[in-house]
Amino acid sequence: MRKTLALAAVLAALPIAASAQSVAAIKPLYDDFRGWLIASAQQMPEADYGFKPTPEVRSFGELIGHVASANFMFCSRVLGEESPNRQNLEEVSSKAELVRGIEAAFAFCDKAYEMDDATALGEITFFRQQGTRLWVLIYNTTHNAQHYGNVVTYMRLKGMVPPSSQGGGM
Repeated sequence: MRKTLALAAVLAALPIAASAQSVAAIKPLYDDFRGWLIASAQQMPEADYGFKPTPEVRSFGELIGHVASANFMFCSRVLGEESPNRQNLEEVSSKAELVRGIEAAFAFCDKAYEMDDATALGEITFFRQQGTRLWVLIYNTTHNAQHYGNVVTYMRLKGMVPPSSQGGGM
């Protein structure tokens, strides 16, 4: 099911890549989800980092760790650099470590979203598929969006208002 949702998100994003052909077109979305995910990690009480809406899904902490590890993975491929991350953040349980991890992952990814368009349109192989670096950045942004949707649900179930709904938004 998760792979189907991820694939649907990627396929939905492909027309954006075809028409925009610019990192600047996707960066505002990346920035929004970046900010909301970091704020969510900061705002969730440490006692709720182990919270799972159902036994079959990731805990809040595992979800934050997954997003952080994935951002390191996506952006290291785009940048053609080795990931500075040396641990599976999905296995970390400390709120402080997970907040540091997601902040570090997004700081690392920021470099990728600043690349020039000529570099972004260069071809790479990612998940055994050929595409542009821009395509991988779009994939990363849709992945962040998908999991921010999960985070919103976890926060609402805990009686919290997610960052994207805390006023001043759209």
